[in-house]
Amino acid sequence: MANFFKASTKKHTLGQKITVRIERLDLNGCGVGYYQKKPVFVAGALVGETARVRVVEQKSKYLRGQLQGLENESKHRIAPFCRHYQKCGGCDLQHLAYQQQLNFKQDKVTQLFARNQINAPLPWQLPLLAGERHYRRKARIGVQYAKDGSATIGFRQKATNDLVALDACPVLVEPVTDIFALLKPLLASLSVKQAIGHIEVLVTGHITLIVRQLKPLTDEDKALWLQAATAHHWQILLDNGKDVLPLTRVEPLSYALSDGLTIGFTGKDFIQVNHDMNVQMVSQALDWLALDSGDKVLDLFCGLGNFSLPVAARVLQLTGVEGVQSMVERAQKNARDNGLENCAFYQADLNSSWQDLPWAQESFDKVLLDPARAGALEAIEQLLKFKIATLLYVSCDPATLARDSKVLLDAGYKIEKIAIMDMFSQTKHVETMVLFSYP
Repeated sequence: MANFFKASTKKHTLGQKITVRIERLDLNGCGVGYYQKKPVFVAGALVGETARVRVVEQKSKYLRGQLQGLENESKHRIAPFCRHYQKCGGCDLQHLAYQQQLNFKQDKVTQLFARNQINAPLPWQLPLLAGERHYRRKARIGVQYAKDGSATIGFRQKATNDLVALDACPVLVEPVTDIFALLKPLLASLSVKQAIGHIEVLVTGHITLIVRQLKPLTDEDKALWLQAATAHHWQILLDNGKDVLPLTRVEPLSYALSDGLTIGFTGKDFIQVNHDMNVQMVSQALDWLALDSGDKVLDLFCGLGNFSLPVAARVLQLTGVEGVQSMVERAQKNARDNGLENCAFYQADLNSSWQDLPWAQESFDKVLLDPARAGALEAIEQLLKFKIATLLYVSCDPATLARDSKVLLDAGYKIEKIAIMDMFSQTKHVETMVLFSYP
């Protein structure tokens, strides 16, 4: 019996060079065009540009292309201010004019709300801004070793786990912009090679380095670190995987808020990386909540008390709830250190059932939520039973914000105000504040 084979009509595009016109940006700021009716994602391309790309990924529903050149440039394209931008994965949008970055981020939130069937006009307020560069006070610097023991120091490359060797980063606050150039000869001089996993740099009142030390330091290496600490005014902590211990004298870590309040923290705690934006964010939260001296306020996902303490200074009673017990203890200490006696902090898993816990039996006039990227769905579903009149949601992920907002709106809440906060300039990340009222 004869076998007849039909010739394949599939067009092999992987590795091919194609030309696409960019029609939109996706939610990650990546240009999107079409080739043979299939979307092509092109990082670094902008709307209206005709891009020459090489296909580097081929899937049944899309292609991904590497930008090779442009036949025309968008009027919104600008020259990146960092010479490492094309390789370093720290920033996504330096090629896009800053006002257009803000428009992209606000549109991103609007799109995600629409995808969740939230189609009512959003009452957008002016965005909060805190500078296009030199804003990041905290960063984790990667360290990778070659076979000869030499170290590469920097941030991860785009779409890989490899590091880009940096000599400076203009996104870091100015006291540590050039810290890579100081660390490189130091690491090269250490006798114990391949001993460092990463170095976290933190600038508050001091420059603090938290060194992830994989192998014990020799006395010689300790002396080198101490010499560098003296020369550059660093205070150094060593993280051995279990404990974070001081190598030098280390002043207590803290940062300032308005009204003379101070938040203390440890090297392992989460704090906002953009100090100026954090101050503005807290100030706007206080303004939007329209706090009264008789208010009782519930602060969920309260952390160290970043919002709790400024709120407590203006109201009758503040109840803060956090999932991590050590953070609860530091929030309690921060309240005591700031002379605030109207605060009560509790540990609870806000993603499980908590409405029957003793603190939840109180009545509250207002509630503030500042969850992690996973959002606050379980907490919100329980909050609906309390029918608290004013709810302020501070979000670091617009996708979970849109999902959670849908639940609130379906339950009768109304959006009074919404604004983006440019916590991470030059990146695709967007933080949002939304004020809800009920009924």
